[in-house]
Amino acid sequence: MIDTDTFVTALYVIVDDICNSEPTERGSTPGPDAQLSTSEIVTLAMFAQFRHFVSERDFYRFADRNLRAAFPGLPHRTRYNRLARSAADHICRVALQLAEMLGSNRAVYQAVDMTAAPIRDSHRRGNGWFCGIADIGKSNRIGWFEGFHVLAAVDPCGVITGYCFAPASVNDRHVAEAFFALRQHPDRRVPSVGCIGPDVYLLDKGFNGPKWHDRWRNAYRAQVLCAPQRNVQQPWPAQLRRWLSSHRQIIETVFEKLHNSFRLCRDRPHQLDGFTMRLSAKVAIHNFCIWMNRQLGRTDLEFVDLLALG
Repeated sequence: MIDTDTFVTALYVIVDDICNSEPTERGSTPGPDAQLSTSEIVTLAMFAQFRHFVSERDFYRFADRNLRAAFPGLPHRTRYNRLARSAADHICRVALQLAEMLGSNRAVYQAVDMTAAPIRDSHRRGNGWFCGIADIGKSNRIGWFEGFHVLAAVDPCGVITGYCFAPASVNDRHVAEAFFALRQHPDRRVPSVGCIGPDVYLLDKGFNGPKWHDRWRNAYRAQVLCAPQRNVQQPWPAQLRRWLSSHRQIIETVFEKLHNSFRLCRDRPHQLDGFTMRLSAKVAIHNFCIWMNRQLGRTDLEFVDLLALG
């Protein structure tokens, strides 16, 4: 367990190195020029995702009391929130650069799956903040919900190598189609999917379909391993199904960290850019915690007692 000052300092050093490696202009925001650098904004946005803070308001109160010495230019809370949202692309780049630093490009395979990111109670009346963007879908974990489905790819160590999201009702295979297509043909508007990396992906039954698998292999060079339905003529033997399930378990562990360590299931954003920024920050701080654990000689996904907030 390390103290807050040590953790934030290490986080800032890594973020600053990544942000300065490819200087880019920060998007303009209303009001006077910010007194925080891009590296400071990204550091604060990542640190704010820990489960210890119940909301952005709660984090700002903590930062105002405890982090003023390290970030003397911390602006008013509303100004800080605008700056954090405007730095979403930088946060995404930090997340993916951390994955490269952790050696994800040398992995033999990646596990891909989707998880629910609810934004409000599905039984509430009215349209909500994301009318026409988010909708209602079903998750094996929480049942029916309103929000987004987040797709992520992780290497065997639990490093998140790419991610994206779609409305909750969108079929898993359609999201995977877009994910593989964007990896094969990158678009700067969706950098979060990451680079191609390993060509072998382990999927669960939600992505089943021989025609889909053939298309992904031929069009995007994505070699997919996915157990067929049990009613097909040549089902997989039980031993092979257990092998696939055991190697895919890592992504379930990663989702547990995103939900319970970094509040993915508890956040209730009001704007799309806020949701995008928070998701990128959660992925970035997840990868950073793995990096920090390796520096300390700890298990990669041992997050629970990594940080002692004071």
